[in-house]
Amino acid sequence: MKLSFEKSRKGRSFPVLPLLDVPKKDLPGELVRKTPPRLPEMAQPDISRHYTELAKRTHGVNDGFYPLGSCTMKYNPKLNDEMASLPGFTGVHPLQPPETAQGCMEVLFEAEKLLCEITGMDAMTFQPAAGAHGEFTGVLLIKAWHDSRGDKKRTKIIVPDSAHGTNPATAGMTGYQVVNVPSGADGGVNLDELKKAAGDDTAGLMLTNPNTLGLFDKNILDITRIIHEAGGLNYYDGANLNAVMGIARPGDMGFDVVHLNLHKTFSTPHGGGGPGSGAVGCKALLEPFLPKPRIVRGNGAYSFEDPGQSVGNVKAFYGNFLVTLRALTYILTLGANGLADAARNAVLNANYMMKALSDVYDVAYPGICMHEFVLTLENLKKERGVSAMDVAKSMLDYGMHPPTMYFPLIVKEALMIEPTETESRETLDEAIAVLREIRSRAGADPQKLHDAPLGTPVRRLDEVGAARRPVLKYNFDGNG
Repeated sequence: MKLSFEKSRKGRSFPVLPLLDVPKKDLPGELVRKTPPRLPEMAQPDISRHYTELAKRTHGVNDGFYPLGSCTMKYNPKLNDEMASLPGFTGVHPLQPPETAQGCMEVLFEAEKLLCEITGMDAMTFQPAAGAHGEFTGVLLIKAWHDSRGDKKRTKIIVPDSAHGTNPATAGMTGYQVVNVPSGADGGVNLDELKKAAGDDTAGLMLTNPNTLGLFDKNILDITRIIHEAGGLNYYDGANLNAVMGIARPGDMGFDVVHLNLHKTFSTPHGGGGPGSGAVGCKALLEPFLPKPRIVRGNGAYSFEDPGQSVGNVKAFYGNFLVTLRALTYILTLGANGLADAARNAVLNANYMMKALSDVYDVAYPGICMHEFVLTLENLKKERGVSAMDVAKSMLDYGMHPPTMYFPLIVKEALMIEPTETESRETLDEAIAVLREIRSRAGADPQKLHDAPLGTPVRRLDEVGAARRPVLKYNFDGNG
């Protein structure tokens, strides 16, 4: 399809702004552009058709199966959007006096209380904009705690080899040296190696549980104890809380700080760049260091209060408020039993799919999984030349979004599948049938998989070229 700039015609437009109903104010001359911006000039029907065509080419949860592991692309109830569309919430301004925004402050206060209960934490901030930002904030809290005690020798953060890539990146950004520990044969943290790595220079551990292999580490209490005995703190990456929310709490596992992806676990919109929310909860010992301001309740009203040793602001104002509101709506709608049922269904769906595929695909770590599982196509690639990429691309021809490919890094030719709790058995059966058919085709006609997708608007792209030589702007002069 053509770009909007290619459809543009000079002088073509339509009015989009209402008549001015307030006194006109001119910007200072130094703030006014010398040349107008290069924007497409199009009529309303052309714009409507352009974006409709784009929408038809976009695959989302509303279109079909979307088993993107770890990213958790699950259905977002429309009730959440209805609540977030109420004028009293959409019309609020972050700089208006607190006494005029009591309802919004109550939303943040109640969301904090409920999420602390779910995670086993004592306090929470909603400032971080997304998961990685929440990681950064959480490790800043750990650093501030060590610094407040004059403990400058702690320079290392321990990260398992199965971790999300943002974990070592976060540790590095906060000034720590990353120490990698290997997984054991069961997919969990190797305790012997962890004991060797932990010492008086350990600031903390960053861990996901269930981990990226979809496994709940049976040694979790030993893991957190080892770090505490070394004088460090435990950080919980909440990306996989979907499998245990309402059932097991990070705080009870021995974690001191946690980030939550509200745009994953608590069913708020996700993808396309945001908005998201990486809410960070912590135990009482870290509460004085939380980003400011904090919302407190007293004398029948809500007000702002700055923690005495705050790490400062990590984002303007109070975070992505409407994302938090959606999450609160989701929690209140499901209630304690509903949240636990969602977790159980996520685990059930994953195990159902894994079992149904285990006779034709190799499961990286056989046995009971949690909310996601990982297939390894290493043998298939050796025997038939069919890669994880080939299988993923083939799924597009069936109207399904591919799962995560080549992650976690410790599994060769990995496909990580997360069905989520919102999918029906019929949808799972259809996906299972598709994957089994693709596996059969890999044996009979592997070339067809190499060529896939065959029925999408755009065929297989040069992904390496696109990553290394991206075209980020429109060439107006047409000279390349």
